[in-house]
Amino acid sequence: MTKKIQAMVVFGTRPEAIKMAPLVLELKAHHQLEPLVCVTGQHREMLDQVLALFGIVPDFDLNIMQSGQTLTEITARSLRGLEKVFSQVRPDIVYVHGDTTTTFAGALAAFYAQIPLAHVEAGLRTGQKYAPYPEELNRKLTGSLTDLHFAPTASAKENLLAENVPAEQLFVTGNTVIDALRYTVRPDYVFSRSELNSLPSHKRLLLVEVHRRENLGAPLEAICRGLRRVATENPDVLMIFPVHRNPAVREPVNRYLAGLERVLLIEPLDVADFHNLMQKSTLVFTDSGGVQEEAPSLGVPVLVLRDVTERPEAVAAGTVTLVGSAADRLVETAANLLTDKLAYAKMANAINPYGDGRAAERIVAATEWYFAKSGTRPEDYSVN
Repeated sequence: MTKKIQAMVVFGTRPEAIKMAPLVLELKAHHQLEPLVCVTGQHREMLDQVLALFGIVPDFDLNIMQSGQTLTEITARSLRGLEKVFSQVRPDIVYVHGDTTTTFAGALAAFYAQIPLAHVEAGLRTGQKYAPYPEELNRKLTGSLTDLHFAPTASAKENLLAENVPAEQLFVTGNTVIDALRYTVRPDYVFSRSELNSLPSHKRLLLVEVHRRENLGAPLEAICRGLRRVATENPDVLMIFPVHRNPAVREPVNRYLAGLERVLLIEPLDVADFHNLMQKSTLVFTDSGGVQEEAPSLGVPVLVLRDVTERPEAVAAGTVTLVGSAADRLVETAANLLTDKLAYAKMANAINPYGDGRAAERIVAATEWYFAKSGTRPEDYSVN
């Protein structure tokens, strides 16, 4: 009997969990693969919600989260925890995802243990060291340690080729977040929050998601001023804002938006609630990377509250628009989409470049090919 390939999937935050869950489920469906799941717990409650939704029970839980944790503390605790895990089990391959601090720590720990590393959602770049921070360097440093690069798009692959990554180590797979939507979005969905089951049908829903480090302070203040104007100047909208638990986010959001007639500030949503609310929305305002990929699959235009994005495919495809943090540009762009039906339809109907829901399947096929050292190399994903 052929020995099973032991594949350890390492992640620690809610966004990672959403995107890695389809891979874990796909690995479990293949008899030649033995998946193990290790979570760092960089996020805790939000991570646990995703694990429960997908029915994933971690084999290892480092539970590193502490109040006010710094990037250095996250990295150090993750490294120490993973060192202990790799002393107990030695998987044949380790998967990490994207660009979190857990991602980089997982990559470095696998390197120290001399275990082959696979990087899911590889090759995203802005070319700016601190935008986004710390994600841009997390993904670049992870890439330098990676043996199998699973790029979501052709342009991400080109970024890696430009950094002299060998072509035989590169696979274009699409993005696993599109796979995740198949598990979460349903036409008969009932929200866990009662207020979301009785939203006024005559209002156009505007969904807001803001949390990134580089927007904290003055940029977030400007964003909140812009959102306030959008809500007050458009009487037929209802703005729903699940507010991140970071006090640096909550304070300005509450100061500018609390108590407004057409703004509903709520606690963060679990992933199924968020995805299904996004499907019902007219516009999404976000600084999140994952939402730039998810919303276009649901036909919802995205206004990106950042000056640069590592997802230029969405800009080129016309599914998202960069508005930065300037209040005036935010208001003007939103007003145009809310009043110009042709402009709105052009964004809403643009083809999403991020996948067809089969990314995890391609990643597993490439992994099996890598270990078999024979057979036909899996084909890259293509939008066309």
